[in-house]
Amino acid sequence: MITVIDFKTILKYLLFAIILFTILSCAKYFSKQKTDFSKLETDMLWHMENYSFVGCLEDTLPDLQGKKEQKLKEFTTTTRGSTAKRLLGVELSLLNSLEDIEDFSDPSSQTPDEVDGVSTQTSSSEVDLAKTDVTTQEIKENNITATFTNEASGVKIKNQSQCELTQEILNPDFELSNKKDVILFHTHTCESYTPTETFPYEMTGTYRTTDLNYSVSRVGDELQQQLSSYGFEVTHDKTLHDYPAYSGSYNRSYETVKRLLQVKPETQMVIDLHRDAIGSNNNYAPCVKIGEETVAQLMFVIGTNGGGLEHPNWQQNLKFAIRIQQKANELYPGLFRPIVLRDSRYNQQLASAATIIEVGATGNTMEQCLLSMKYLAKIISEVEKE
Repeated sequence: MITVIDFKTILKYLLFAIILFTILSCAKYFSKQKTDFSKLETDMLWHMENYSFVGCLEDTLPDLQGKKEQKLKEFTTTTRGSTAKRLLGVELSLLNSLEDIEDFSDPSSQTPDEVDGVSTQTSSSEVDLAKTDVTTQEIKENNITATFTNEASGVKIKNQSQCELTQEILNPDFELSNKKDVILFHTHTCESYTPTETFPYEMTGTYRTTDLNYSVSRVGDELQQQLSSYGFEVTHDKTLHDYPAYSGSYNRSYETVKRLLQVKPETQMVIDLHRDAIGSNNNYAPCVKIGEETVAQLMFVIGTNGGGLEHPNWQQNLKFAIRIQQKANELYPGLFRPIVLRDSRYNQQLASAATIIEVGATGNTMEQCLLSMKYLAKIISEVEKE
């Protein structure tokens, strides 16, 4: 029996097999490419979120981190919409979450009495108020000799500005028309003190920390509580103006004070609370002993128009500081160091009783600085009565 081989039929089936193999191989190849493209989409999202404007803010807004991870998960699981639409949607949703955030404060450090980094704490019956029938003695150890150029009614002034001080300028005849409202903020919010067992912390810089419980912001909390106990209405803003960048701190605090004054435009007392910036000597700790308590010394820094910038309020600011320091010399002599007068404005052109008050230095402890706030509040309350 002879078998007839149909080469035409064999060729036809062989060609069909080759085409089928080619189709299957291409399908497998493009399937792999799709998977790789999905990975590319995820990588694009990661880079977009970490190097975009929102990504930069997340470095100082930890509460957005969870939202970022949630959006990343949604991105990798969803199959609807184009890559561009999904990337844009994530960016816009993160931006929307920033609408009510005014500053770089860590929400975990805010108390229930704080809204957007601004404390609205009211007075407490448990506040330890300062007494006036006590003796005061300056502690010379770990201090430096105070120098001054002018004196007005017992108040010493170190004039480092280009302005000439006349008797009229040094006459503290300035009267507050609004004696109840106080705005309290910090241009250098991260300034901190020598750690102690009660107040230990990890420094994020040389005597600096972003933890508001251990920076000068905590001293501001104490001053707010003390002033509130005397009936003052205190707005305490805790915006981190010096983080993540120290340069430009005064430009950022300028915007904060303007915003706060828009809410309470009649406010005259605007206090920028600092820690003395002298850091070359870590042991520098200016103190006085009031009764049995060792407290940090205080110092006014007042700006002028000596640098050539318009500053119509500098004489009123100086008069207010002299008035406060006169009362301090009466109640707790030595609590204040000489007033420092400089050419820079320090945003004090925004109010008629605007000042910088430096509380202690790097060698002081948080305990000493907290104690000084009750005496400062007592002094301000006594001036308010007059």
